[in-house]
Amino acid sequence: MPQRSIMVRPGSDDPLTLVLAPPPDESPEAKEARELAETEARRLSDSIDEQLRQERIALKKKKKPVKVLLLGQSESGKSATLKNFQLLYSRREWAEDKAAWRAVIFLNLIRNIIDVLDALLREMSLSDGERRPATAVYISDSDWEPSSHTPVYRFTDKHRLLKLRLAPLRRIQTDLERRLGPGSQEIYSCAPPAVEREAGQVHSREFSIISRNGWKSALEKLQLVQKDGNIPEPVLRRREEEKHDITDVLVGCREDMKNLWDDSLVQQILKNRKAHVEDSPGFFLGDIERIASSGYEPSDDDIVRARLRTVGVQEHKFTMEEGQGREWIMYDVGGTRSSRAVWAPYFDDVDTIIFLSPISCFDERLREDSRVNRLEDSYQLWRSVCSSTLLAKTQIILFLNKCDLLHNKLKRGVRLRDFVSSFGDRKNDTTTVMKYFHSHFKDIFKLASPEPRPFFAHFTSVIDTNATATTLNVVEESILRTHLRNADLL
Repeated sequence: MPQRSIMVRPGSDDPLTLVLAPPPDESPEAKEARELAETEARRLSDSIDEQLRQERIALKKKKKPVKVLLLGQSESGKSATLKNFQLLYSRREWAEDKAAWRAVIFLNLIRNIIDVLDALLREMSLSDGERRPATAVYISDSDWEPSSHTPVYRFTDKHRLLKLRLAPLRRIQTDLERRLGPGSQEIYSCAPPAVEREAGQVHSREFSIISRNGWKSALEKLQLVQKDGNIPEPVLRRREEEKHDITDVLVGCREDMKNLWDDSLVQQILKNRKAHVEDSPGFFLGDIERIASSGYEPSDDDIVRARLRTVGVQEHKFTMEEGQGREWIMYDVGGTRSSRAVWAPYFDDVDTIIFLSPISCFDERLREDSRVNRLEDSYQLWRSVCSSTLLAKTQIILFLNKCDLLHNKLKRGVRLRDFVSSFGDRKNDTTTVMKYFHSHFKDIFKLASPEPRPFFAHFTSVIDTNATATTLNVVEESILRTHLRNADLL
């Protein structure tokens, strides 16, 4: 059998060349077909190279996004600030998310009612002689505190009936928390048991997940049901039935919820326990009639007030619809102590940090550790951010937040000097207290900063969308100017 010879170009010993070499007995038709295929392959390769080149050029021309990091302890108002930015500058995205917030607001309202109901049931069990171990529930930003004496309450059949008629809300709460995920679940103190017993409180250990879950992910899960055309019909039908069931239960419990909240004895119990529920995030008990209705649609103010805890670090991208349509990336981070370890990687290449400190919390303790005063924790957190060498050249804007709650607290007769000795004998009015906090945070900023930089601070109540819009207009201009300066465009 004759040996087949292989044509090799002189001096070529590359195995790939040998493999790709045309056969020596190639026919004219086969050669023509091969050359056409090679020409098409080269054309396709050149087209891909050109596309990559154009993408590189476009990437260079693309405006660098503005990066803003929101920092502060849990419940300081970071997520509400982000929502205000979206409401003001990204209306399209805001409108797309609006319907999904309905479930979150329902959960907030149900939690408000369950917390008040639990306070009532606790007193009823004590009056019945059932000395059970106390199971404390946080029903406001501050911990409720038992009064120094044991008041005697006269409970009626009305209160026992409310307990039965409002029981279905517990099932609805569980269903909503399951649908919304980890961000819907609050955390409780992880202080040692002895400390908890001392305060008359018993809580579960802190619940926290370092992930990209949180209110953004929760809304995306709710929206997926509406947008995904591949979801089987039975699943869609079941989801619709669940949604209607939740609404029906709320509407059915509406009058009982109003009766519970308006009851004078219940209000007396809350007052004796110093439980100012109206100061808590996600408070909607003043809107029961409007929210517990079949045709309820969330308002802008409802969404800003809604509480859904941020877990881990959330990255939110949106394009400012005003101005030059520049992309903004805002990082909303969990503020609990266990969440702060993940902050540092986001310090790199950030244009501005907005730090939120709630100045109404001087008499409150951390949810996750009831041994720690919230104001002291905020001071320490502010000091650590200001002193970070990674942020030495970063613009930091301070929001002294929850001024509305501060005003209400001072009007109730709470004295700052009882909790902050350095306040001394100054006048215990809102203006004086605000000036004191402004001065103290400024002193920390000047002393802790690695190098001199300007101090920017604003008094805010971020659930007040109109007032916050004015502040954000000023802040947005400052952030953009800093961004352009960092990009060497100014």
